[in-house]
Amino acid sequence: MNNTVYYDAAVSDDVRRQMLFDGQLFAYSPRPSSIAFVTHAQQMIEEAFSPLDPELAQYEMSVERYAEILGKLKPAFIHHPESKRHLGNLLNELGCDPEKSYFDVPKMRSSTSDNYLTTGIAYAWHPHRDTWYSAPPCQINYWIPIYDIRSDNAMAFHPQYWNATVKNDSNRFNYYAHNQQSRGAHVAKLVTSDPRVLPKPLEPLRLDPQVRLIVPAGGIILFSAAQMHSSVPNTSGKTRFSIDFRVVHIDDVRAKRGAPQSDEACTGTTMRDYMRVTDLSHISDELVALYDDGTTDKGSAVYAEN
Repeated sequence: MNNTVYYDAAVSDDVRRQMLFDGQLFAYSPRPSSIAFVTHAQQMIEEAFSPLDPELAQYEMSVERYAEILGKLKPAFIHHPESKRHLGNLLNELGCDPEKSYFDVPKMRSSTSDNYLTTGIAYAWHPHRDTWYSAPPCQINYWIPIYDIRSDNAMAFHPQYWNATVKNDSNRFNYYAHNQQSRGAHVAKLVTSDPRVLPKPLEPLRLDPQVRLIVPAGGIILFSAAQMHSSVPNTSGKTRFSIDFRVVHIDDVRAKRGAPQSDEACTGTTMRDYMRVTDLSHISDELVALYDDGTTDKGSAVYAEN
């Protein structure tokens, strides 16, 4: 496919979403709302790791202690009322319609350097699509570095797999079961291995050529949930911290519009997680039913980090 990265593109959200559904990538420079968002995250991180430098703290403590700190910090970020407020401000500034845009909770991610911690609460992501994890084809992913990143601790995209069938084990994944098994307190204890069902390719992938977008702290990267992407092996000597969240537009949900699906076999849906920007109300049961498959009895229907 012809893959293009659009930087600070002056297009409407309707046009941008369609281009993302066609496999293009968007990047934006930091703006007041995203700077405020990462400042909020930095304050929480620095308080949690005080008096250590958070990007270097991994060299000063045991893996168990480090995971314990993340196990408290990450849910605290999700539940902090300022996190959702900053997210809403950012979507407004990027031209999203607040009455029609729905988001899931913003999550803080971390990627430690030199294989210090790559499981559980700081999982190092193998190549995958979010649509292998029960995301709808209309989902747009937003990714924001909290501190400056480099090519050796960034995220990689593998656009040669756009709309290409890749053998994978997403048939083992049920979103509701995942919700029940992946609560923060449990995941923080997974410091040597990670037994969770996390869909992976079952065939060797050509990871090159790949695209690594480097934006400063507060920069924003947008991509479709169907994009193949992975964590770059972190050899930078610093822990990478980032924010990500996902957005759907209610008109796309209703019309079942989105990126092409090629190899997804997962069950369940994330559709109950999204909240409207204006009032935090959820998507109606009528629209959720368009995506549900009747497997809610396998676990928890809604994501709830604790």
